[in-house]
Amino acid sequence: MFCPFCNEQETKVIDSRLVAEGHQIRRRRECLTCKERFTTFEIAELVLPKVIKRDGSREPFNEEKLRAGLQRALEKRPVSTESIEKAINDIKSGLRATGEREVESEFVGNIIMDNLKELDQVAYVRFASVYRSFEDIREFGEEIARLGKKAP
Repeated sequence: MFCPFCNEQETKVIDSRLVAEGHQIRRRRECLTCKERFTTFEIAELVLPKVIKRDGSREPFNEEKLRAGLQRALEKRPVSTESIEKAINDIKSGLRATGEREVESEFVGNIIMDNLKELDQVAYVRFASVYRSFEDIREFGEEIARLGKKAP
C-alpha cells in the first residue's frame, strides 16, 4: 500500500476492524518512512451476473434500477430504509449465489417479488402488476387471492 503522504510503498497495519456490518475492513496504517498514519477501507469486489432481457439483449445488473423499482413499489408504505437496503442486499446475494455469469430477467424479477412479498404485500402487488403487465382488475384479484392463500 502506497503512503498518500510520501508515496513510499512500505507501510504497516496498526489496527484492523470490521465495519459496515462486516462487509468492510477498516485498517489504520503507518508509513515506515515518514511515520504518517492513514486509514484504508477494504471491500470485496463481487461481480454480479449480467441480466438477459426479454428481447435477448444483455446488460449489467444495475443496483440503482433495482433500488428505484423497489422505492416506487414501496412508495407511501410503512417500510424502513434499513429494510429496503436489507432486501437489496438479499437480492444481490441471491444473484451472486447462483454462480452464473448471466441470468434471465425473469429470474431477477422473481427474486425481487419474493423479497417484496416478505417486506410488504401491497408493494408486492404493485410491483407484480407492472412486472407481469396486468391487463385488467381480474388479474389483480387473482394475484391477491394467491397471496391470501399463502398468508399464515
